[in-house]
Amino acid sequence: MPNNTARPKLAAFPKAWMDDLTLTGKMSLRQWIDIAASLKVDGVELYFDFLDLKDASTWPATRRMIEDAGLAMPMLCVSPDFTHPDPAFRQQQVDRQKHMIDMTATLGGQYCRVLSGQRRPEVSRAQGIQYAADSIKACLPHAREKGVTLILENHYKDNYWQYPEFAQKTEVFCELVDQIQDPNFGVNYDPSNTILAGEDPLDLLAKVKHRVVTMHASDRYLASGTIEDLRKEEDSLGYAQRLRHGEIGKGMNDYDAIFSTLKGAGFGNALRNPPSWISIEDGVDGLDQLQRSVQFLREKIAKHWP
Repeated sequence: MPNNTARPKLAAFPKAWMDDLTLTGKMSLRQWIDIAASLKVDGVELYFDFLDLKDASTWPATRRMIEDAGLAMPMLCVSPDFTHPDPAFRQQQVDRQKHMIDMTATLGGQYCRVLSGQRRPEVSRAQGIQYAADSIKACLPHAREKGVTLILENHYKDNYWQYPEFAQKTEVFCELVDQIQDPNFGVNYDPSNTILAGEDPLDLLAKVKHRVVTMHASDRYLASGTIEDLRKEEDSLGYAQRLRHGEIGKGMNDYDAIFSTLKGAGFGNALRNPPSWISIEDGVDGLDQLQRSVQFLREKIAKHWP
């Protein structure tokens, strides 16, 4: 009987250097790729708004640079805002997402993230779910044509948004996921974001485990105060200051339980195409921290996918 189990692949995301790569230009994409290669991961997850990705004519050279470093670019992190009440704005977001699907494919990627959008106070739950579902569905034919799977993340808040994620809560997220039944659509599971919603990451995972195709690995802690204090800061621009990404394995997430559930649901199955990826969001306290997180995840992956 064939063995259909293979280990998920491991990528890294430059969480600690977002402003340097997106706003100030203090770090080049080549510098980030060199850092990732030193970590001995399998790939790099990129963010759609990096300064070095603005010119589409440079994308083929960027792919060669990544592959020359012995890496892949499996996942592109994109933040569409599909819950705006203006249909013209939503159409602009759909058009931009299609452009990002093109970027993903040109860079050799297989997964392109989508979000629901911002939780604007004037948009009802029913409206927001309809806006987001219709917008994602409008992108799916283009994704299918390019061989890309759209991945919806249970998100907290994009770094540069004012309002938190519309589908942040498990109930809303699951309702949106259920609206979209398509082979080129799946879930990017982030356990830390569920904690920030004041909910249980394992409860969400139990509900969506068969839809999960990629994962963000992180651990979170609050530098001060409580989750309730964080709730009061949800509408601040970007991430609340009291929120911190911590070293993976030393925060609130139970990675043995998470990986056991994912393995049981077929995550990492060798027959799955495209393959399963886990992308690390860490390193805000230095490269040594990121290296320890890589080692922690390698050991856990080897344990659960021997």
